Amino acid sequence: MTPKEPPKQSKSRRILSVPFTPEQMADLARRAGGRPLSAYARDQLFPANDNIPPKRARPRSAERAALASKLLAMLGPIHTALATIAQGLASGVLPVTPDTEAAVIKACADIAAMKSLLMKALGIREG
Repeated sequence: MTPKEPPKQSKSRRILSVPFTPEQMADLARRAGGRPLSAYARDQLFPANDNIPPKRARPRSAERAALASKLLAMLGPIHTALATIAQGLASGVLPVTPDTEAAVIKACADIAAMKSLLMKALGIREG
């Protein structure tokens, strides 16, 4: 008979299971602020590992849906305004006045806001 070999252990990772009360879990989730609990706990236990960049918490699907609907709501008026301005400029009936310039600047700001919302919804950090 050959002696039983111990089960092979993964050298790269080990799992630690810790029981928590519901109150402790709620407090831990609040402290983690949307980050995965395991990542938060690891950062608290081993703060010297600051050379590893933390993973960004991605917005949840409900947050993404809300951001997407905000973005879609912003598209309608901006599209209409820019189409009217472009048509007027192309036909020569719209002179460049301070009001026209202000409308173009507002449209650009609205587009930048939509870009930020979209980047946030996709979980991409703006740089």
